[in-house]
Amino acid sequence: MPQANILQKKSFSVALKIIAFCQELNTKKEYVLSKQLLRSGTSIGANIEEAQQAESRKDFISKFSISLKEAYETRYWLRLISESIVETQGKSQVLLDEVEEVIRILVASIKTAKSQLKK
Repeated sequence: MPQANILQKKSFSVALKIIAFCQELNTKKEYVLSKQLLRSGTSIGANIEEAQQAESRKDFISKFSISLKEAYETRYWLRLISESIVETQGKSQVLLDEVEEVIRILVASIKTAKSQLKK
């Protein structure tokens, strides 16, 4: 599972950036959206970390699938924030690009794990 190390680093980096972005949103008194973003954005990496201790290949796939769902939710909140709080568009787009990369890696990793499960 060499992708996991890359994914762990990437998701941790994204989480740190999301934390900083949410702190910035809080200074603008945007608490509801920032709370949703913070929850989903930090959950991506938490589930990837948990997958490293999976009890089986199916458990690993399940944890990565949860992480993928959280990444999609994070993408949604970032898009919503970008469209509704105009001055955040630049930072939102950078984060969106990074989340998209995490999504691509997760999708590829899940496909690989599922194909190995069938062998």
